[in-house]
Amino acid sequence: MQSTPRLLAVAVVLALSAGAADAANTNHPAVGRAVGMIDGTAGAAIHRNAADAFAVKDVVVDRDGTEHVRFERTFRGLPVIGGDFVVHSRNGQFKSASQSLKSSARPDMTARIGGDEATIVAGADFGTGFDGMRNATKVIYARNVAPRLAYEVVFSGTKRDQTPTEMHYFVDANSGKILDKWDMVHTAKPGGGGSGGGTPAVGTARTLLYGNLSINTASSGGTFNMTDTTRGNGATYDANNVAYTTAASRATLFTDADNTWGNNTNADRASAAGDAHFGVATTWDYYKNTFGRNGIFNDGKGVKSYVHVGRSWGNAAWYANAMYYGDGGGSILPLVAIDVAGHEMSHGVTQATSGLSYSNDSGGLNEATSDIFGTMVEFYANNANDTPDYKIGEELYASNPGETKALRYMFKPSAADNGASYDCYPAGGLGGVDPHYSSGPANHFFYLLAEGAVSPAGFSYTASQLVCNGDTGVTGIGRDAAQRIWYRALDLYFTSSTTYPQARAATLQAATDLYGSGSAQYNAVARAWSAVSVN
Repeated sequence: MQSTPRLLAVAVVLALSAGAADAANTNHPAVGRAVGMIDGTAGAAIHRNAADAFAVKDVVVDRDGTEHVRFERTFRGLPVIGGDFVVHSRNGQFKSASQSLKSSARPDMTARIGGDEATIVAGADFGTGFDGMRNATKVIYARNVAPRLAYEVVFSGTKRDQTPTEMHYFVDANSGKILDKWDMVHTAKPGGGGSGGGTPAVGTARTLLYGNLSINTASSGGTFNMTDTTRGNGATYDANNVAYTTAASRATLFTDADNTWGNNTNADRASAAGDAHFGVATTWDYYKNTFGRNGIFNDGKGVKSYVHVGRSWGNAAWYANAMYYGDGGGSILPLVAIDVAGHEMSHGVTQATSGLSYSNDSGGLNEATSDIFGTMVEFYANNANDTPDYKIGEELYASNPGETKALRYMFKPSAADNGASYDCYPAGGLGGVDPHYSSGPANHFFYLLAEGAVSPAGFSYTASQLVCNGDTGVTGIGRDAAQRIWYRALDLYFTSSTTYPQARAATLQAATDLYGSGSAQYNAVARAWSAVSVN
């Protein structure tokens, strides 16, 4: 069951009082039908409280008419963190809801501590060196716990390694304890000014990593600029080695007289830009041709990419709806490899769909989603200078014989970083683990689902070393089926607080939609999850 592109991308606030629904100002009848179900049979299923209100985030309608309407929730005007859900229906009949909220109860609205005290608590955890701070705002925190009144406090700044950070803290309004925290800057690894456009043109990028490539640019006033008019006017900028905090205002759009960019070395600043520009275009094409998705936000609009961010910054990031690439340094090349571009853009896709929060299990699923689709973009590109594989960032090392170095391995995550990443899902969940490491079980699952318990080229793992439960007979269903199952689960069934066990259920539902319950693909999903200890 393939899904069509989204039919509604703009959130429409629906103030739903008990027993009544205002579905005005919407532009698709699926929204009105979902609202009616919330007022009726679906109300109990989504744990609705009489004082809840909802905002539509997304609508997807399958070819068979099944409708999926994604909502965000507020209570008495306060955001309910973890209260988002998806209503699934067909022919006007409610089928099910995807959510993590467990109760219709809501907390007392009286806070025992003030916003200033909550800010002090969050600030003590964040430390010194912040660039900005927002006022503490009240929210209802309900991520897989009983809803409680809390403050959200945001600190932004720059880490010692130049990586930007925007930490969101959730402080209990009664006890003063930090309930949760996560970074809105999503990076490849732990730790602009001007405008372009014009007439479509095709130039040559002499890249650092991928040889000489054709790229889409724009011609204007007798010169060329690195704007892809064929993919929503996405553009590539030179950050001129300023920090991410000022890149948008101080960066300059790459321009050129002859539409030939770079010289295949770092001596020309346009070389790395060509890699990034190619990576973004390829990722756009991958999502459009594989899933019918028209850009990161499915709105046909491109995004900005900033290269040469910071000074010898050894990372890349998705932040504030744009991509930032550092130059690396020493043994690390500029972070413009195609799987890194696919990884960062996929953080944007996750943001636009399920909104997986960047902590605990959902943080690991967020990072794994970017690794999965970054890898699939690499396979889609199939570039002769970068043999597709299940390693993340292997092209970033100045010296990498046999390409055994990588930021992460999907087939055995712990082997890439001296055991920091998890191969298997622990019984107690993954609370407090960096998302780059808690991504391990999902990356591992995807490899087993696509390829089976088979050692990748260049390695000599036994089947028993590639599974957590001794099931050495795990076989793969191929990349195409595996990627379609993961995308559908992300798009329709994951929510902001999805846990690993819930991801298992969501991918099984996606496999049922696409291939049928009890199909070979469905059975392979179940077996691959069990092989990484998600049961």
